[in-house]
Amino acid sequence: MSDKENRLVESVLFSASTPVTINEIKEATGLSRAKVTSALDSLIEEYTVKRKKETSMEVVKAGDKYTMQIKKQYVDQSIMVAQPEIEDQLLKTLALIAFHQPVKQSNLRRMLGTRVYDHVDELVSKKLVYSKPHGSTEMLTTTKRFPEYFGIDTTKPEEIREFLTKKVVDTVKEDSAQEEQ
Repeated sequence: MSDKENRLVESVLFSASTPVTINEIKEATGLSRAKVTSALDSLIEEYTVKRKKETSMEVVKAGDKYTMQIKKQYVDQSIMVAQPEIEDQLLKTLALIAFHQPVKQSNLRRMLGTRVYDHVDELVSKKLVYSKPHGSTEMLTTTKRFPEYFGIDTTKPEEIREFLTKKVVDTVKEDSAQEEQ
């Protein structure tokens, strides 16, 4: 794999606002599928092994798509200048849907109150949540875009639940460690 091909693929990942498929990279660069796949493998190796301590960025696979993102330990600093696309309350609703999926909207309303209806409408419009009629309420699940958006390498609800649980536990441990210092 040539360095030029790696840099072409890297530039697509860097400039994309959302995770991209191999075909999208192929179209943008004019490279063959095999060269794109090889470049992606090379970039993942470069960012996670060779340059791990030299960069705040990482290249990750999210579902069947790839993205370049800021490493977790640098997110807090970058958030100070980057406005989040999803407000905190909406993110809380989304996390509950992802954790409890499939979940009835009526059960979610009991947890969060009536604002949940507006939140669900917004999450559906962002294509992060799928809503289908279920009796007198709606049944809510995350879409395939949800793990792509958050860099989760699975679409299975139980694995998403495990991922979220681990993130919460890790955050609590980090907060405790910082408080002790």
